Amino acid sequence: MRVPRPRSLAGQLFAMQVVLIAAAVAGCSLFVYVSERSRAERSAAAQARAVAVSVADSPVVTDALTGPDPSAVLQPYAERVRRDARVTFITIMAPDGTRFTHPTPERIGEKFVGHREPALRGETFSETFTGTLGPSVRVVTPVRAADGRITGLVSAGILLERISEEVSRQVVSMLWVAVGALALCGAGTYVINDRLRRHTHGMNAAELSRLYSYHQAALHGVREGLLLLDGQRRIALINDAGRELLGLTGDPVGRPVVDLGLPPPLNGALLAAEPRVDELHLTAERILVVNTSPVSGGERRGTVVTLRDHTELQALSGELDSVRGFADALRSQAHEAANRLHTVVSLIELGRSAEAVDFATHELELAQALTDQVVAAVGEPVLAALLLGKAAQANERGVELVLDPDSRIDDGVPPALAGRDLVTVLGNLLDNAIDAAQGAQTPRVTVTARAADGELLLRVSDTGPGLDPSLREEIFTRGWTTKAGKGHGIGLALVHQVVRRASGTVTVTESATGGAEFTVRLPLRDGTPEPAGRPAAGDDTAVPYDGDPPQAPPQPLPAQRDRTPQETR
Repeated sequence: MRVPRPRSLAGQLFAMQVVLIAAAVAGCSLFVYVSERSRAERSAAAQARAVAVSVADSPVVTDALTGPDPSAVLQPYAERVRRDARVTFITIMAPDGTRFTHPTPERIGEKFVGHREPALRGETFSETFTGTLGPSVRVVTPVRAADGRITGLVSAGILLERISEEVSRQVVSMLWVAVGALALCGAGTYVINDRLRRHTHGMNAAELSRLYSYHQAALHGVREGLLLLDGQRRIALINDAGRELLGLTGDPVGRPVVDLGLPPPLNGALLAAEPRVDELHLTAERILVVNTSPVSGGERRGTVVTLRDHTELQALSGELDSVRGFADALRSQAHEAANRLHTVVSLIELGRSAEAVDFATHELELAQALTDQVVAAVGEPVLAALLLGKAAQANERGVELVLDPDSRIDDGVPPALAGRDLVTVLGNLLDNAIDAAQGAQTPRVTVTARAADGELLLRVSDTGPGLDPSLREEIFTRGWTTKAGKGHGIGLALVHQVVRRASGTVTVTESATGGAEFTVRLPLRDGTPEPAGRPAAGDDTAVPYDGDPPQAPPQPLPAQRDRTPQETR
């Protein structure tokens, strides 16, 4: 058996409003009827009092009551006044109640039906009483002679039936007004509830309640950030992940987007009228993938914004690019090693064994010297591995990578950064420097890495064309690049983000060769030991490190020195 679907919320409200309006109109109608009847009875009593008093004060009445035949004079007079005053009856009687006038002539001479005692005492009073004509509102007043004696009584009245007819006519008119009001209110209620039905999609209260519960659970359960902006670009809704990704504190609902302190490019994406799809934006601590979709419905109603944290993925992507570069360098070195091996084999086949031994020994010394030089200067394994890989990569691209002799980082002296962040900072700076120096007349990149005085110093300079001084503030914004094609413009922005997150600084100046020189300073963690010293040449004993070491001209990494004619045979 199919269970009937509950009435929608709009339908329930419509039914309730119609019942309430009908009850209100009915109550008002009953109140008006009762109050109008009471008013009509009071009005009828006042009218009857005025007629009775005026008739009792008339000289015609006082004279006729002392005459031989009062009815002959008073009956025509009373009927004429009754018709003019629009009352039901006027009865003039003797003090004992004998009628001298009556709307029905046959009743003349009979006793008056009703109370007379207050009037005989000289009072004028009103009452509702059922007489020979039916229930009526009547007034009885005395007629006094010139000497003050009560010579008769006058009663004037209006039937209740007549009062009811008058009230009924008024009530019918009022009922038509009430019906019109009910119809008007019903039509207005229907229009309002029809709009409500469209907004609630015809759902009932239980469905709306369940939908709200699901909405709240889904809103705060998803890991992606969700924002809803209204037409005035204010935050109408934001989930917990959205607050975390944007770094917002407190309750931002109702605040304009421009007041949230977000980076200008991110503000521009959130305020854009057109949709944005998978755009990368940087905040103070994160890399966000932003998607926006305007909510349309004849007019702009707002924007739905989704945010995804891309920080870890971007870091992994940078590491993957570095690994690919290392793989390419290893592939190139494997190719060169095969050529050298063929050379050694050929020398042996030619009977020149001594030269073959000299050639092979020299190649081993070069390879070992490369490793020894980097490891001796940079004890931090992540930076050492990165420098060795970048040296091979630069050599493959025809660029000389030089390690400044002032470089010194002992093992166990990490800055306030993880190894991944070190790769991000130095790797991006080296990539940009190699790209810039590749087309120079003397392609060279000089690297300085030193841990001293409570900070880690990383300096990368190149012999490229340099940077326009007016652009040195813009190069750290997302999207700034001098390279063609898509997928660029994120490296320096990442460097700036990582350095700022570690409370460090990054500056760019002109190098001594006219190229660009980037300097990064990162604070070391508390308790970090200072460099113990630099070993002397040919001696494994460490000597105390006092101040800056003696300046010496930068030496290229051995893998990049020019080979002798013997090496190229």
